[in-house]
Amino acid sequence: MTDTASPLLSLPGAVAGDGVDAPVAAHYGSLYGEQRALAAGEGFVDLSHRDVLRVTGPDRLTWLHSLTTQDFEGLQPDVWTSALVLSPQGHVEHAFTGVDDGEAFTAHTEPGAAAALVDFLDRMRFMMRVEVGVVSDEVAVCWRPGKYDLVPRERLEQYAEAAGPAAGLWAFEALRIERGEPRPGVDTDHRTIPNEVGWLGSAVHLDKGCYRGQETVARVHNLGRPPRRLTLLHLDGSENRLPGVGSDVVDGLGKVIGRTGSSARHHELGPIALALLKRNVPVDAQLVADGLPAAQEVVVDPEVGLHFRPER
Repeated sequence: MTDTASPLLSLPGAVAGDGVDAPVAAHYGSLYGEQRALAAGEGFVDLSHRDVLRVTGPDRLTWLHSLTTQDFEGLQPDVWTSALVLSPQGHVEHAFTGVDDGEAFTAHTEPGAAAALVDFLDRMRFMMRVEVGVVSDEVAVCWRPGKYDLVPRERLEQYAEAAGPAAGLWAFEALRIERGEPRPGVDTDHRTIPNEVGWLGSAVHLDKGCYRGQETVARVHNLGRPPRRLTLLHLDGSENRLPGVGSDVVDGLGKVIGRTGSSARHHELGPIALALLKRNVPVDAQLVADGLPAAQEVVVDPEVGLHFRPER
């Protein structure tokens, strides 16, 4: 993670984020206006605090194919893809999204997460013709509706002038939560398997060969019923607060049945959050998240093998 504040924090109205998101803007003075612009396909989001790594060498795609949940052998240049590294028990250890340009695969991951991922990959090189390293000081990540951009860090301000208007991370997060897309380390924990959070298909290729943790993924996929399921919570908006990350979700009897992850104020839906719940919690049960009444919208189906979000 780069410790340097983004130069785009000098834009009018910019207010810095919190915690690991402090180097970029949470908003530029119009939270809902920024959300509406992104929803309409306009503007960009500064994600330059995210870690960036690069893999080079003629064996890079074959090597990544052997280590991750994704099919890299068929990856074409300029096509973005997401992948996971799992533990032998199928728990998510690393998550990243990247693109190959025909000479190198460049990926981004959560702030502060690249060093451990690069260390793991470097230890798995063996005789493969690959090199891997962190390039966060050289390359920054930005997001425009529907796509990521990798930007030379010294050209961030020029990029902003061309891609504007700028929207903050709060707007980006609100739309991400609405889509039911988990943020690693916030909406997941050390026990998370891909089936629980809707990563089958997007970050897990179900028809590729063997990889570490595949047995767990395949077993849960074929039998259905993951231990937990990601859900979208529609929160009571009468209190001017959002649930804390990791706070308890309880049922009508006060029994803890899950934990909250990320939350946001959405320009149309009001306050929303993602939560990991026990699979057997009825999908129509009224819940309480960190003291806030909450209704569920299904993200991961608790009963079927392919855990894709149902059509609305």
